[in-house]
Amino acid sequence: QVNVVESGGGLVPAGGSLTLSCAASGLPFGSYAMGWFRQAPGKEREFVAAIGWSTTVRNYADSVKGRVTISKEKNTIYLQMNSLKPGHTAVYYCNVLPHPWATRPSTIGSWGQGTQVPVSS
Repeated sequence: QVNVVESGGGLVPAGGSLTLSCAASGLPFGSYAMGWFRQAPGKEREFVAAIGWSTTVRNYADSVKGRVTISKEKNTIYLQMNSLKPGHTAVYYCNVLPHPWATRPSTIGSWGQGTQVPVSS
């Protein structure tokens, strides 16, 4: 089982930027990827971005392309978000994906507590 710990959330003014971190442990070798998801108030959790664990392949949801960058270093992945708006307010989670082009988590992953990102107007 892969465990994750998200951090870096906090109140951001509209137009601001924020970088989230996710420390992962227990990820096996293979074609897996790590990704970010978000859940806005009253909405379902949705895919945001993914990055290959042993490659540099990146995949982004259409809604965030050009505004968000996913990266990784050792066992930590990051999500840099720019030009934030109140509509981007959500709890952000990371998890394992079977490969970078997947948009649903792998069965070997588990959800962390998430990190909240409220964006003020």
